[in-house]
Amino acid sequence: MELEEKVEQLRLSRRVLMNLIERTERERTGFLNKLEKENHRLHRDNCRYARRLLDKNLRIVELESKLGKMSSGELATAMLK
Repeated sequence: MELEEKVEQLRLSRRVLMNLIERTERERTGFLNKLEKENHRLHRDNCRYARRLLDKNLRIVELESKLGKMSSGELATAMLK
């Protein structure tokens, strides 16, 4: 009788441990999925930011070029006078 009780306790302990392992695996999988989604979102946001930054830098270069042309044109006009 005592041996049968121990075997039953072992079976119960095994079921409890298996349930804990399964729950831990589900939680880990859920956490990894959440991290992957966040990583994807951050990557997308970073690409958008880089694109906007590049556009702004191109605009600055264009404006500086126009400013340089205007300044050199004004200088040439002033020298002719």
